[in-house]
Amino acid sequence: MKVYQAINAIQSDLAKIGISKDRVNSQGSGYKFRGIDDVYNAISPLLAKHGLCILPRMLTRECTDRMSAKGGNLFYVVVEAEFDFVSAEDGSKHTVKTFGEAMDSGDKATNKAMSAAYKYAAFQAFAIPTEGDNDADAYTHDVAPTTIDPDSMTDLFAAIDSATTVDNLKIAYNVAYAACDNNKVWQLKVIAAKDKAKARIQQ
Repeated sequence: MKVYQAINAIQSDLAKIGISKDRVNSQGSGYKFRGIDDVYNAISPLLAKHGLCILPRMLTRECTDRMSAKGGNLFYVVVEAEFDFVSAEDGSKHTVKTFGEAMDSGDKATNKAMSAAYKYAAFQAFAIPTEGDNDADAYTHDVAPTTIDPDSMTDLFAAIDSATTVDNLKIAYNVAYAACDNNKVWQLKVIAAKDKAKARIQQ
């Protein structure tokens, strides 16, 4: 189905550019966020480029009246929404279901809730990163060496050596091999111990 190819192509493009958290909430703690306009601006040209349509459908809407700290009215709205991701090429479809919630003192609570539902459907469907990482050579990562406790490995080798059946040996070997944490030197030692114990058991 072409719909998944289109979604994957858009994921690939967005992985290169991302959508950074450039907007700042002016109320409360002032946290940074990615707005609905940022999402529209990023994905709209990609939807057209890769032949993908997003068709919204609101399933339910709940509205609750609340009071602000200053005594004014607030409308708290929660919408349950589905978004059909449809390939323009073959009509194949994938549906994403999300919820959106928002508060407003006027008539914008429902609009804000619908925008939130769309925004997070896009975040989840396209796995949109906060930053692009387009150049693999731009970063050098130093990997910390794995530290393996020799005393612990001694106990695991003892379990291999003391195994009396093939099943017991298999269990002891799997535990010891996992403890090597991809250290090739220790893995070879565990394999050698396993082979020696297996030959003893099969005599």
